[in-house]
Amino acid sequence: MNHGEVLAIDLGQSGTSIRLGDFSSQTPRGKHAGENSLDALRAAIESIELPEKISADCVSLSCTGLYGQVPNPQKYLELGSTFFGATKVAVIDDGFASYVGALKGQDGVVLTIGGGVVSIAGLNGQYSHRDGLGSTFGDEGGGFWLGRNAISKALASLQNRILDQRMHEYFKDEITAYYELDVRDGSQAQILAINTAKKTLAAADLGIPSAVAIANKGAFLLAQTVISTWQAVQGNSTDEIKFVIQGGPAKNKSYVNSIVRNVQAKLPNAQLVESAGDNLDGAIWIAQQMHHDAPPLLKWASK
Repeated sequence: MNHGEVLAIDLGQSGTSIRLGDFSSQTPRGKHAGENSLDALRAAIESIELPEKISADCVSLSCTGLYGQVPNPQKYLELGSTFFGATKVAVIDDGFASYVGALKGQDGVVLTIGGGVVSIAGLNGQYSHRDGLGSTFGDEGGGFWLGRNAISKALASLQNRILDQRMHEYFKDEITAYYELDVRDGSQAQILAINTAKKTLAAADLGIPSAVAIANKGAFLLAQTVISTWQAVQGNSTDEIKFVIQGGPAKNKSYVNSIVRNVQAKLPNAQLVESAGDNLDGAIWIAQQMHHDAPPLLKWASK
């Protein structure tokens, strides 16, 4: 399978996706806690089932775990060359790929909530990046944050350290899964937390008090991230702003509405719009339209 088209890969915390023309595939292998993004990308590519040898001159890589600072892209070029015969590679912070995919280069703010959190703003050719700091010290309001807090409160409920019996009843399966972990603070624990995010927001919708408190706090923190991102590109509070929220937890309408209310308290003219595409769309658009570095969020390497 040899194409002159762009081969795009999106490495996330909960899985990895690949696209080349009409071909697409995905794997649950994403970036594990404490793992280097380059090593995670290599492992993810090796785990994807490909129908035949795929080759592409240009590979565009959207990567989690870069924390808004794309490193020297040379080793990523070597990886792209080894697996796909690439002669040029774009290495993109996944938040920037998400921003470009969602707004197709237009000014605005894109908040992406997956296992982690990243917010990107663009205004008049300037870009800013907020959060994306990793699950230990950041990613506030994201999937890992939601699930970790919910399981923590469910365990506290089980031990009668908080008075919210519905928490340990609703999350009984997650409690069982927690106790079955061989290592309770490693990558499998991280995956358990991320996989619990959707259920955490569902519990909040049911009015379970601890879950409601988690969701409310998460929405507030995410809104502050969005506001800070816009301010960092010298945006004004009165500007009309196109604003996208996307990612797994963003499928919960209550969570999105709560984030929007908190954002509009400080940016009253922020208008929520539909995303025009995902990270893979962004990676392809960047490869086709942005043939120059946009440091620190995008760097190119070529042979």
